[in-house]
Formats: sequence, C-alpha cells, structure tokens
Amino acid sequence: MTGWIDRLKQKWGVTTTKVIIILVVFACTGFTVMFLKEPLLSLVAPVEERNWVFSLVYYLLIFPIYNLILLAYGFLFGQFRFFWAFEKRMFSRLVGNKKST
Repeated sequence: MTGWIDRLKQKWGVTTTKVIIILVVFACTGFTVMFLKEPLLSLVAPVEERNWVFSLVYYLLIFPIYNLILLAYGFLFGQFRFFWAFEKRMFSRLVGNKKST
C-alpha cells in the first residue's frame, strides 16, 4: 500500500503527511464540484432542456472553476504553494510550453 505513496512523495518532493493532505485537497475539490453541479445547472436550464451541447459547454466552463476551487482548498489546507506550482505546470503543458517550472 505504501508503494504508491512513496512514488508520490518522490514525484512531488514532499513528505508522507503532505501527500495525504494533497490527496485530501483533490478529494475535497472533486466533491465540491460534484455537489455544486446540479444546483448551478438548475439555475441555467431545467433538466429537460439540456442536451449534449449544454454538457460540452458545462465541462469547458467547469475546468477553470475546478482549478480555482483547488487553489482555495490548497490555501485552506496550507498547501497553496504546491497547488500554485501544480497549476502553472498544468497550464504550461496545456498551451504547449515545453519548459515547466
């Protein structure tokens, strides 16, 4: 069981405790987005009027919201620097910048 934790420790350059905190932050972010989805979508359109285009637009718009929530939870759990660096690496990879910091 600890093999994957050791790999994450090495990959991220953090302690075991920080690996657990980071995983908790990812979990909290996912649950928050999951719980916010339906109430937010209900404000825009009823379930009957949603189609595949609506879903596509939702997933495109939820991406930046997810990242903001991730940074917020990272701050609350004392791991903002890790998640800020994580976000910068992710966005640099998305835009095709080969140099990731």
